Amino acid sequence: MQADELCRIAVSALEDIKARDIVVLDVRTMTSLFDYVIVASADSVRQTKSLARHVLEKAKASDIIPIGTEGEGTGEWVLVDLGDIVVHVMQPAVRDYYNLEELWGGKRPVHVRPPFATTTATPLEAGA
Repeated sequence: MQADELCRIAVSALEDIKARDIVVLDVRTMTSLFDYVIVASADSVRQTKSLARHVLEKAKASDIIPIGTEGEGTGEWVLVDLGDIVVHVMQPAVRDYYNLEELWGGKRPVHVRPPFATTTATPLEAGA
């Protein structure tokens, strides 16, 4: 499966359980370890864990074998390694502190849809 399609699957899984501020960063020019970094926020520890599990379930349903996960114990920051895609699901305070978007050369948009969004409405148009 191509990294772009895997990225769409991961973003869709995050949207299914209402992840917030989903950002997709194309890091192919920065590292050869993976192609995309996806960062998303969750409102609670329970949601953080659920989002990570849902991404894993959707990947497995698409015949993707995940490499692993980290951070499920505390649930403040859960990383899902899908090989070409690395998904970070974070509590807002942790996300603000580590600012992964800036680390990977991007910006954390406030009201912008990710490039692989499954819908065309922006959060402002959708009433967010």
